[in-house]
Amino acid sequence: MQSRSTAARIPRQEPERRTAERRELPVPGRTPARLPGPTGPGPTRPGLTDPSPTGPDRGEPGWPPMSRRRAALFAGTFAVYLLVLAGVLLNTDLVDLDWSVRLLRPYERWPSLEPLLNSWVVVGQRGPSAIAAFAWLLWRARRLGRLRPLLVMGVALLLLNVTVGAVKIVTGRLGPHYAQYVGSPELFSGGTIFPSGHTANAVVTWGVLAYLAVRWRRTGAVIAAATACSIGLTTVYLGTHWVSDVLAGWAAGLLVLLSLPLLEPLVAVAEQRLHRRFAR
Repeated sequence: MQSRSTAARIPRQEPERRTAERRELPVPGRTPARLPGPTGPGPTRPGLTDPSPTGPDRGEPGWPPMSRRRAALFAGTFAVYLLVLAGVLLNTDLVDLDWSVRLLRPYERWPSLEPLLNSWVVVGQRGPSAIAAFAWLLWRARRLGRLRPLLVMGVALLLLNVTVGAVKIVTGRLGPHYAQYVGSPELFSGGTIFPSGHTANAVVTWGVLAYLAVRWRRTGAVIAAATACSIGLTTVYLGTHWVSDVLAGWAAGLLVLLSLPLLEPLVAVAEQRLHRRFAR
């Protein structure tokens, strides 16, 4: 018969299942450990989720949530866009403002500004601005060793072309220099003036550069906003766009910029696939 003192010396063993559960409990403030795989870090332990929305072995990209502030800004910008479009379609006071500025002929009242502004408006044109932007993007992509800067700009310009181009075709608005009837919004006449492509392109091109310049994002945003505003006003001065064209162009470009964070998972998947293809 075993004595009580001898039984006290025998350590009590815990069941194996309970011990395994204790080992898997996450420690607060510590990143969960990852099991090694055949080609690198493998999946996390059972019961622990991978915090990254995308990964090289994921089939579908994650879709990041939109913050309340960005959602409110997106909704407000979209509402402005619709109001400008409705104001032109319904021939409201906004069209009267367009004609008031058109008949004012700013380029005739202040002719000394025309040579300078004729050169400045090139900053908003697709070709010259894209060349300048992609030169910086190539440098940044090479420095980071990633294709993301180039892909983000490509996605932004593609989205801009689709959205703005569709509205241009549907409205068919003529520009101030080709207007035929005083007081008319000049719609559905085969034009491609609404919204202003110069303005929207300036917002997107220079806005994307500010978006990608993480350390200088605020400064870049101020410079991009000033550039886009001046480009839009320059087109009004030169008589190539109505005031409402510029308002819609600002809104359309800003909507594209606000949509970029939502498209980041798609950019990540495209970047991974390109890396795999070129790595073969």
